[in-house]
Amino acid sequence: MTTPQSYTIATEADHEFFERELASFLPDQIFDSHTHLWHPDHVSWKSLEPFAFVGYEEYMRLMQDIHPGRPTKALFIPAFSADKKELIHLSNEWIGQHVKADSDCRGLFFVKPTDDPEWVREEVRRLGLHGLKCYHIMAPVDPTWESEIPAYLPEQLIKVADEEGWVVTLHMVKSRAVADPGNIHWIRYYCETYPGMTLILAHSARGFQPAHNLEGLPKLTGLDNLYFDTSANCEPMAHQAIIRIIGHEKLMYGSDLPVSHLRGRSMSAADSFVWLYEETPVWGEKHLAINPVLVGMEHLRSLKWACWSERLSDSAVEDIFWNNAARLFGVTNS
Repeated sequence: MTTPQSYTIATEADHEFFERELASFLPDQIFDSHTHLWHPDHVSWKSLEPFAFVGYEEYMRLMQDIHPGRPTKALFIPAFSADKKELIHLSNEWIGQHVKADSDCRGLFFVKPTDDPEWVREEVRRLGLHGLKCYHIMAPVDPTWESEIPAYLPEQLIKVADEEGWVVTLHMVKSRAVADPGNIHWIRYYCETYPGMTLILAHSARGFQPAHNLEGLPKLTGLDNLYFDTSANCEPMAHQAIIRIIGHEKLMYGSDLPVSHLRGRSMSAADSFVWLYEETPVWGEKHLAINPVLVGMEHLRSLKWACWSERLSDSAVEDIFWNNAARLFGVTNS
Protein backbone atom coordinates (compact mmCIF):
# COMPACT_ATOMS: atom_id res chain seq x y z
CA MET A 1 0.00 0.00 0.00
CA THR A 2 1.36 3.40 -0.96
CA THR A 3 1.64 5.80 1.95
CA PRO A 4 -0.12 9.18 1.89
CA GLN A 5 3.22 11.00 2.00
CA SER A 6 4.09 9.71 -1.48
CA TYR A 7 1.05 11.39 -2.98
CA THR A 8 2.59 14.83 -3.19
CA ILE A 9 5.42 15.90 -5.45
CA ALA A 10 5.47 19.70 -5.29
CA THR A 11 8.92 21.09 -4.60
CA GLU A 12 9.93 24.29 -2.87
CA ALA A 13 10.23 25.89 -6.32
CA ASP A 14 6.64 24.83 -7.09
CA HIS A 15 5.44 26.33 -3.80
CA GLU A 16 7.24 29.59 -4.58
CA PHE A 17 5.70 29.62 -8.07
CA PHE A 18 2.24 29.10 -6.57
CA GLU A 19 2.61 31.94 -4.07
CA ARG A 20 4.01 34.30 -6.69
CA GLU A 21 1.73 33.47 -9.62
CA LEU A 22 -1.45 31.79 -8.41
CA ALA A 23 -2.30 32.29 -4.75
CA SER A 24 -4.05 35.63 -5.26
CA PHE A 25 -5.84 34.42 -8.41
CA LEU A 26 -7.43 31.10 -7.46
CA PRO A 27 -10.92 31.26 -5.92
CA ASP A 28 -11.70 29.71 -2.54
CA GLN A 29 -13.28 26.54 -3.96
CA ILE A 30 -12.60 24.47 -7.06
CA PHE A 31 -14.60 22.14 -9.26
CA ASP A 32 -12.24 20.07 -11.40
CA SER A 33 -14.22 19.20 -14.53
CA HIS A 34 -11.63 16.89 -16.10
CA THR A 35 -9.49 14.57 -14.00
CA HIS A 36 -8.61 10.89 -13.96
CA LEU A 37 -8.51 8.14 -11.35
CA TRP A 38 -6.71 4.86 -11.97
CA HIS A 39 -5.62 1.49 -10.64
CA PRO A 40 -2.12 0.14 -11.41
CA ASP A 41 -3.56 -2.96 -13.04
CA HIS A 42 -5.23 -0.77 -15.69
CA VAL A 43 -2.29 1.43 -16.69
CA SER A 44 1.31 0.95 -17.73
CA TRP A 45 2.52 4.55 -17.88
CA LYS A 46 6.08 4.86 -16.62
CA SER A 47 5.53 8.52 -15.78
CA LEU A 48 2.95 7.52 -13.16
CA GLU A 49 5.17 5.21 -11.15
CA PRO A 50 5.24 7.55 -8.12
CA PHE A 51 1.49 7.10 -7.87
CA ALA A 52 0.73 3.41 -7.50
CA PHE A 53 -2.99 4.06 -7.69
CA VAL A 54 -5.26 7.06 -7.44
CA GLY A 55 -8.72 6.86 -5.94
CA TYR A 56 -10.74 9.60 -4.28
CA GLU A 57 -8.47 10.11 -1.26
CA GLU A 58 -5.24 10.09 -3.28
CA TYR A 59 -6.75 12.56 -5.75
CA MET A 60 -7.60 14.95 -2.93
CA ARG A 61 -4.05 14.80 -1.59
CA LEU A 62 -2.55 15.40 -5.02
CA MET A 63 -4.70 18.48 -5.55
CA GLN A 64 -2.92 20.08 -2.61
CA ASP A 65 0.09 20.34 -4.92
CA ILE A 66 -1.62 22.67 -7.38
CA HIS A 67 -4.46 24.37 -5.49
CA PRO A 68 -3.59 24.01 -1.82
CA GLY A 69 -6.17 24.90 0.79
CA ARG A 70 -9.04 25.01 -1.72
CA PRO A 71 -11.92 22.57 -1.15
CA THR A 72 -12.17 20.61 -4.39
CA LYS A 73 -14.89 18.56 -6.08
CA ALA A 74 -14.43 16.77 -9.38
CA LEU A 75 -15.75 15.01 -12.46
CA PHE A 76 -13.81 11.72 -12.46
CA ILE A 77 -12.86 10.07 -15.76
CA PRO A 78 -11.59 6.48 -16.20
CA ALA A 79 -7.94 5.94 -17.10
CA PHE A 80 -6.36 2.95 -18.83
CA SER A 81 -3.44 2.24 -21.13
CA ALA A 82 -3.87 1.58 -24.83
CA ASP A 83 -2.29 -1.84 -24.33
CA LYS A 84 -4.93 -2.71 -21.72
CA LYS A 85 -8.13 -1.92 -23.59
CA GLU A 86 -9.65 -5.17 -22.42
CA LEU A 87 -9.70 -3.76 -18.88
CA ILE A 88 -11.89 -0.74 -19.64
CA HIS A 89 -14.78 -2.29 -17.73
CA LEU A 90 -12.60 -2.41 -14.60
CA SER A 91 -11.63 1.24 -15.05
CA ASN A 92 -15.32 2.13 -15.19
CA GLU A 93 -15.93 0.12 -12.01
CA TRP A 94 -13.07 2.02 -10.33
CA ILE A 95 -14.77 5.34 -11.09
CA GLY A 96 -18.12 4.03 -9.87
CA GLN A 97 -16.51 2.91 -6.63
CA HIS A 98 -14.75 6.20 -5.87
CA VAL A 99 -17.42 8.66 -6.97
CA LYS A 100 -19.50 7.34 -4.08
CA ALA A 101 -17.04 8.92 -1.64
CA ASP A 102 -18.46 12.40 -2.19
CA SER A 103 -22.01 13.29 -3.17
CA ASP A 104 -20.76 16.45 -4.87
CA CYS A 105 -18.40 14.60 -7.20
CA ARG A 106 -19.44 13.12 -10.54
CA GLY A 107 -18.13 10.36 -12.81
CA LEU A 108 -18.03 9.38 -16.47
CA PHE A 109 -18.32 5.97 -18.14
CA PHE A 110 -15.82 5.16 -20.88
CA VAL A 111 -17.51 3.90 -24.05
CA LYS A 112 -16.31 2.05 -27.13
CA PRO A 113 -17.99 2.72 -30.49
CA THR A 114 -19.16 -0.91 -30.57
CA ASP A 115 -20.91 -0.76 -27.19
CA ASP A 116 -24.61 -1.55 -27.17
CA PRO A 117 -26.46 1.66 -26.22
CA GLU A 118 -28.91 -0.11 -23.92
CA TRP A 119 -26.09 -1.88 -22.11
CA VAL A 120 -24.37 1.49 -21.68
CA ARG A 121 -27.56 2.97 -20.27
CA GLU A 122 -27.84 0.17 -17.73
CA GLU A 123 -24.18 0.31 -16.71
CA VAL A 124 -24.10 4.08 -16.20
CA ARG A 125 -27.19 3.82 -14.02
CA ARG A 126 -25.80 0.85 -12.10
CA LEU A 127 -22.53 2.60 -11.33
CA GLY A 128 -24.18 5.89 -10.42
CA LEU A 129 -22.32 7.84 -13.11
CA HIS A 130 -23.32 10.95 -14.99
CA GLY A 131 -22.22 10.67 -18.60
CA LEU A 132 -19.81 9.32 -21.17
CA LYS A 133 -16.16 9.60 -22.18
CA CYS A 134 -14.78 8.41 -25.51
CA TYR A 135 -11.34 8.37 -27.11
CA HIS A 136 -10.01 8.12 -30.63
CA ILE A 137 -7.86 5.02 -30.01
CA MET A 138 -11.08 2.98 -30.18
CA ALA A 139 -11.88 4.12 -33.73
CA PRO A 140 -11.54 1.54 -36.53
CA VAL A 141 -9.44 4.02 -38.51
CA ASP A 142 -5.74 4.24 -39.29
CA PRO A 143 -4.36 6.56 -38.08
CA THR A 144 -6.90 7.02 -35.31
CA TRP A 145 -5.83 10.62 -34.66
CA GLU A 146 -7.45 11.59 -37.97
CA SER A 147 -10.80 9.99 -37.08
CA GLU A 148 -14.11 11.68 -37.65
CA ILE A 149 -16.04 12.02 -34.40
CA PRO A 150 -18.67 9.30 -35.13
CA ALA A 151 -15.89 6.73 -35.56
CA TYR A 152 -15.28 6.81 -31.80
CA LEU A 153 -18.48 8.53 -30.60
CA PRO A 154 -21.33 7.12 -32.70
CA GLU A 155 -24.71 8.78 -32.86
CA GLN A 156 -26.53 5.96 -31.06
CA LEU A 157 -24.52 6.71 -27.90
CA ILE A 158 -25.27 10.41 -28.18
CA LYS A 159 -28.95 9.52 -28.47
CA VAL A 160 -28.84 7.65 -25.15
CA ALA A 161 -27.00 10.57 -23.54
CA ASP A 162 -29.75 12.88 -24.81
CA GLU A 163 -32.51 10.66 -23.39
CA GLU A 164 -30.74 10.38 -20.02
CA GLY A 165 -29.62 14.01 -19.74
CA TRP A 166 -25.95 13.04 -19.55
CA VAL A 167 -22.78 14.98 -20.28
CA VAL A 168 -20.30 13.70 -22.87
CA THR A 169 -16.62 14.70 -22.70
CA LEU A 170 -15.01 14.74 -26.13
CA HIS A 171 -11.28 14.96 -26.83
CA MET A 172 -11.56 15.61 -30.56
CA VAL A 173 -8.71 14.75 -32.88
CA LYS A 174 -7.67 15.61 -36.47
CA SER A 175 -4.69 17.86 -37.08
CA ARG A 176 -6.60 21.16 -37.02
CA ALA A 177 -8.90 20.29 -34.09
CA VAL A 178 -11.89 22.61 -33.82
CA ALA A 179 -10.97 24.34 -37.09
CA ASP A 180 -11.51 21.08 -38.99
CA PRO A 181 -14.74 21.19 -41.06
CA GLY A 182 -15.67 17.63 -40.11
CA ASN A 183 -15.32 18.34 -36.41
CA ILE A 184 -17.37 21.52 -36.75
CA HIS A 185 -20.12 19.63 -38.61
CA TRP A 186 -20.43 16.80 -36.10
CA ILE A 187 -20.29 19.04 -33.02
CA ARG A 188 -23.07 21.24 -34.39
CA TYR A 189 -25.11 18.26 -35.55
CA TYR A 190 -24.90 16.42 -32.24
CA CYS A 191 -25.66 19.52 -30.16
CA GLU A 192 -28.57 20.69 -32.32
CA THR A 193 -30.11 17.25 -32.81
CA TYR A 194 -29.77 16.10 -29.19
CA PRO A 195 -30.42 19.11 -26.93
CA GLY A 196 -30.86 16.94 -23.82
CA MET A 197 -27.18 15.96 -24.02
CA THR A 198 -24.38 18.32 -22.98
CA LEU A 199 -21.15 18.09 -24.98
CA ILE A 200 -17.92 19.16 -23.27
CA LEU A 201 -14.94 19.82 -25.54
CA ALA A 202 -11.84 18.88 -23.59
CA HIS A 203 -8.58 20.84 -23.45
CA SER A 204 -10.28 24.12 -24.40
CA ALA A 205 -11.51 22.56 -27.64
CA ARG A 206 -8.12 20.84 -27.95
CA GLY A 207 -6.84 24.29 -28.73
CA PHE A 208 -3.22 23.54 -27.99
CA GLN A 209 -2.73 25.57 -31.16
CA PRO A 210 -4.95 28.59 -30.35
CA ALA A 211 -5.16 29.62 -34.01
CA HIS A 212 -7.53 26.68 -34.47
CA ASN A 213 -9.85 28.08 -31.79
CA LEU A 214 -9.83 31.53 -33.36
CA GLU A 215 -10.78 30.00 -36.71
CA GLY A 216 -13.28 27.35 -35.65
CA LEU A 217 -15.14 28.66 -32.61
CA PRO A 218 -17.09 31.37 -34.47
CA LYS A 219 -18.80 28.49 -36.32
CA LEU A 220 -19.94 26.91 -33.04
CA THR A 221 -21.78 29.81 -31.44
CA GLY A 222 -25.40 29.61 -30.32
CA LEU A 223 -25.24 26.04 -28.94
CA ASP A 224 -26.73 26.05 -25.45
CA ASN A 225 -25.49 22.53 -24.68
CA LEU A 226 -21.87 23.06 -25.71
CA TYR A 227 -19.29 23.51 -22.92
CA PHE A 228 -15.50 23.42 -22.65
CA ASP A 229 -13.03 22.21 -20.04
CA THR A 230 -9.59 23.77 -19.87
CA SER A 231 -7.70 20.56 -18.97
CA ALA A 232 -3.90 20.90 -19.23
CA ASN A 233 -3.93 23.49 -22.01
CA CYS A 234 -1.15 25.96 -21.22
CA GLU A 235 -1.92 28.48 -24.00
CA PRO A 236 -3.75 31.55 -22.63
CA MET A 237 -5.20 32.44 -26.03
CA ALA A 238 -6.97 29.07 -26.26
CA HIS A 239 -9.04 29.92 -23.17
CA GLN A 240 -9.34 33.57 -24.12
CA ALA A 241 -10.86 32.64 -27.49
CA ILE A 242 -13.59 30.63 -25.75
CA ILE A 243 -14.28 33.44 -23.29
CA ARG A 244 -14.56 36.07 -26.02
CA ILE A 245 -16.30 34.07 -28.77
CA ILE A 246 -18.54 31.71 -26.76
CA GLY A 247 -18.68 33.24 -23.28
CA HIS A 248 -17.00 32.55 -19.96
CA GLU A 249 -20.19 30.84 -18.71
CA LYS A 250 -19.33 27.83 -20.87
CA LEU A 251 -15.75 27.40 -19.69
CA MET A 252 -14.85 25.08 -16.79
CA TYR A 253 -11.51 24.41 -15.14
CA GLY A 254 -9.99 20.93 -15.40
CA SER A 255 -6.67 19.72 -13.97
CA ASP A 256 -6.25 16.63 -16.17
CA LEU A 257 -4.48 14.63 -13.48
CA PRO A 258 -2.09 12.84 -14.10
CA VAL A 259 -0.86 15.27 -16.78
CA SER A 260 -1.12 18.04 -14.18
CA HIS A 261 1.63 16.37 -12.16
CA LEU A 262 4.16 15.99 -14.94
CA ARG A 263 6.63 18.84 -15.41
CA GLY A 264 6.68 21.05 -18.48
CA ARG A 265 3.95 22.55 -20.64
CA SER A 266 2.18 22.49 -23.98
CA MET A 267 3.31 25.07 -26.54
CA SER A 268 1.88 26.13 -29.88
CA ALA A 269 4.15 25.93 -32.92
CA ALA A 270 3.50 26.42 -36.65
CA ASP A 271 -0.02 25.06 -37.31
CA SER A 272 0.27 22.53 -34.50
CA PHE A 273 1.78 22.21 -31.02
CA VAL A 274 4.45 20.42 -29.02
CA TRP A 275 4.71 19.16 -25.46
CA LEU A 276 7.83 19.98 -23.48
CA TYR A 277 8.47 17.59 -20.61
CA GLU A 278 11.06 17.55 -17.85
CA GLU A 279 13.30 15.22 -19.87
CA THR A 280 13.01 17.29 -23.08
CA PRO A 281 16.46 18.89 -23.68
CA VAL A 282 15.28 22.53 -23.83
CA TRP A 283 15.64 23.79 -20.27
CA GLY A 284 18.92 25.66 -20.68
CA GLU A 285 19.32 28.89 -22.62
CA LYS A 286 22.68 30.71 -22.59
CA HIS A 287 23.35 31.47 -18.90
CA LEU A 288 19.91 30.31 -17.72
CA ALA A 289 18.92 27.00 -16.18
CA ILE A 290 15.16 26.57 -16.10
CA ASN A 291 13.53 24.22 -13.62
CA PRO A 292 10.15 23.29 -15.11
CA VAL A 293 7.21 23.45 -12.74
CA LEU A 294 4.19 21.18 -12.71
CA VAL A 295 2.03 21.29 -15.85
CA GLY A 296 -0.93 21.96 -13.58
CA MET A 297 0.67 25.21 -12.44
CA GLU A 298 1.58 26.33 -15.97
CA HIS A 299 -2.00 25.56 -16.93
CA LEU A 300 -3.41 27.62 -14.06
CA ARG A 301 -1.16 30.54 -14.95
CA SER A 302 -2.42 30.41 -18.54
CA LEU A 303 -5.97 30.71 -17.18
CA LYS A 304 -4.92 33.66 -15.03
CA TRP A 305 -3.50 35.44 -18.06
CA ALA A 306 -6.62 34.70 -20.12
CA CYS A 307 -8.94 36.01 -17.41
CA TRP A 308 -6.78 39.13 -17.02
CA SER A 309 -6.68 39.73 -20.78
CA GLU A 310 -10.47 39.50 -20.97
CA ARG A 311 -10.82 41.71 -17.88
CA LEU A 312 -13.02 39.17 -16.11
CA SER A 313 -14.44 40.09 -12.74
CA ASP A 314 -13.74 38.01 -9.64
CA SER A 315 -17.24 36.54 -9.92
CA ALA A 316 -16.59 35.50 -13.53
CA VAL A 317 -13.38 33.76 -12.46
CA GLU A 318 -15.38 31.98 -9.78
CA ASP A 319 -17.78 30.86 -12.52
CA ILE A 320 -14.94 29.18 -14.41
CA PHE A 321 -13.58 27.46 -11.30
CA TRP A 322 -16.87 26.51 -9.62
CA ASN A 323 -20.23 27.96 -10.61
CA ASN A 324 -20.41 26.82 -14.25
CA ALA A 325 -19.68 23.21 -13.32
CA ALA A 326 -21.85 23.31 -10.21
CA ARG A 327 -24.83 24.38 -12.30
CA LEU A 328 -24.15 21.85 -15.04
CA PHE A 329 -23.61 18.90 -12.69
CA GLY A 330 -26.28 19.85 -10.17
CA VAL A 331 -23.89 20.45 -7.27
CA THR A 332 -25.65 22.37 -4.52
CA ASN A 333 -23.08 22.40 -1.69
CA SER A 334 -20.32 24.94 -1.44
